[in-house]
Amino acid sequence: MRGRPLPERIRRAVESNLGSVTGVHRVGGGCIDPAARIELADGGRAFIKWSEGAGAHRYGVEARGLRALSERGGISIPRVLGCSGDAEGPTGDREGSSNADGAWLLLEWIEPGPVTDRSTRRLGKELAHLHRSLPAGTPAGWDEEGWIATLPQPNGVEADWPGFWFRRRLLPQWERARRAHTLPPSAEGDLQALEAALPDILDGWQADGISLLHGDLWAGNVLTAADGTPYLVDPAVYRGHREVDLAMLDLFGSPGPLFREAYGEVHPLRPGHERRRAAYQLYPLLVHVNLFGGGYRAQALRCLRSILD
Repeated sequence: MRGRPLPERIRRAVESNLGSVTGVHRVGGGCIDPAARIELADGGRAFIKWSEGAGAHRYGVEARGLRALSERGGISIPRVLGCSGDAEGPTGDREGSSNADGAWLLLEWIEPGPVTDRSTRRLGKELAHLHRSLPAGTPAGWDEEGWIATLPQPNGVEADWPGFWFRRRLLPQWERARRAHTLPPSAEGDLQALEAALPDILDGWQADGISLLHGDLWAGNVLTAADGTPYLVDPAVYRGHREVDLAMLDLFGSPGPLFREAYGEVHPLRPGHERRRAAYQLYPLLVHVNLFGGGYRAQALRCLRSILD
């Protein structure tokens, strides 16, 4: 197997869940943790990713998010087969934590296939079904703190969606970038102006209500199976406005007009969505500033200024 081999202690943990492992084959697609396809003695297959570094318990959060998406229904989600961090529950560890035995997440293996017009339209329709509104009065947020990639994603529960978006999404990433000196002090005034303007900019979300979100929906987190079924992977789940998922997908690898047409057939977008899009795209851009450095700084600042224009 090319790359880092599956650590023996993690292999033993996998075998206690699924039986004897007869082969491990590294697979691509992730930029954070190693991943592999596991061959089992009974002829089955499974997907595994693992980590031996800080923040390993994010896998428990991910497993619970996958199950929440699956229970909500509307679109296919890989079945969780096991997870080292699953037992921690909502109080699982935060940034800087470690797991002496290593961490791992086991999912059912989805045999990949090509993206086609049919699978693209299916993705649009099924994501729209996932995004159907939760009961009136459902607050934004989630019941435990989360992660987006390796960065903490503060959640909590708030009835005020624009306030949630600023306080729980934009501001923590902005402050992280400010501490790292990757955003200029001169932009602070624009951030303050955005906080004041956000209730007006995001006005219209009330007509949609709150939906269950994937939370980290870019093209790399959509897997098309060999039979054309679209699956969502690597979520950062919480409850919020459905346009958040659409804005991020449009920013990083948009599926194109067939997707948008199919989505709109099931769940048409409300007036003003074009104005809201940039406000929702600012968050993943700030995340990228913090994950990958100042190369995204100019794009994030342009996005901020376009929101205020």
